[in-house]
Amino acid sequence: MDVLVVGGGVVGLSAAYSLSDRGANVTLVEKGSLGNGSTARAAGGIRSQFSTRVNVELSLASKEVWNSFEDRFGVDIGLRKNGYLFLARSDETAEQFRENVEMQRELGAESELLTPAEATEHCPGLDPDPFVAATYNPDDGIADPNLAVQGYAEAAREQGVDIRTKTAVTDLHREDGRVVAADVRGVDDAAETERHEVDYVVNAAGAWAASIGEMAGVDLPIAPRRRQIAVVDPTPAVPESVPLTIDLETGSYFRPERDGVALVGGHFDEDDDPDQDPDAYDEGMDVEWAARAVEHAAEYAEYFGLDTRIQRGWAGLYAVTPDHHPILEETVPGLVTVAGFSGHGFQHAPASGRIVADLAFDGGTDLVDISPLAGDRFERGETLTERSVA
Repeated sequence: MDVLVVGGGVVGLSAAYSLSDRGANVTLVEKGSLGNGSTARAAGGIRSQFSTRVNVELSLASKEVWNSFEDRFGVDIGLRKNGYLFLARSDETAEQFRENVEMQRELGAESELLTPAEATEHCPGLDPDPFVAATYNPDDGIADPNLAVQGYAEAAREQGVDIRTKTAVTDLHREDGRVVAADVRGVDDAAETERHEVDYVVNAAGAWAASIGEMAGVDLPIAPRRRQIAVVDPTPAVPESVPLTIDLETGSYFRPERDGVALVGGHFDEDDDPDQDPDAYDEGMDVEWAARAVEHAAEYAEYFGLDTRIQRGWAGLYAVTPDHHPILEETVPGLVTVAGFSGHGFQHAPASGRIVADLAFDGGTDLVDISPLAGDRFERGETLTERSVA
């Protein structure tokens, strides 16, 4: 089986590794460098606390890989299980938290519902007064996406995957409805176009996924949206044991980094969220946004305030679908789509890569029920609702 994987982020590399592990002859093309898209700008969160079963199941299946990544791939990805702490300000959100925890625990997650006072045991600098409930999972945490890219890339190469950077897909060809070939060329102006005959193309192009779909005559509702992160010097320092803490209703979050610094983030203007050109968007941080992010964090955590110094920051792209869930399917014969994770691609990459291989070899998967992630759900009006999005 000959497979072309489009996209050299962690999702594409996981798919390439899983496909080659099943015996496929795999070529991966990335028009930039490996991990230089959304993966390189991710916050690195790994969590089970979602509001839909399919997201929780993708998380739990992926955690099996993340927890043993160093043993499997020989690369320490800096996995730290500080937990995730979600905070609710309203009774309505608190009730949703109760339902979420019940569902998560039913599936095997270690989530628990807390009072605001109990939440301060995990985050000592938290002001409990604005909140009515919280959820916490000690098995959640963070890892380094760039190290994960290195681990997957090295393992894929060892299995014979032909990884080509600075190489773009320029067209896909269909015969009798099936994708049968792809045109690829180096981004160098002098490069010549090569035609690759394939059994499958895997669209793991993230923020570029819609344009790859267009080449096959497929309309994918995946939009590139800009998100930012700031690195700050909190006063006092956030203990490294503090979980990634999310004030869900304001969208504000923070987490400790090493050496006393912290990351703060959040998307605060839901009505001002235009699509971006993934080849020409501002990768820098807006200072006004950073000040606002610190102000939001200061409203509920003593670590932030007027003395907090903003060191630096960056912006990246979420590949967003209308319901904040990925499209994971064989969209048309010969084209497998694994994109639109809406900010959750890094953490769900291991399971998603395995599922791509299952789809190519078996026509389906028994790892997770992915039927809710079919791309035609938007036309059928059967969209999902993920409420735990930051």
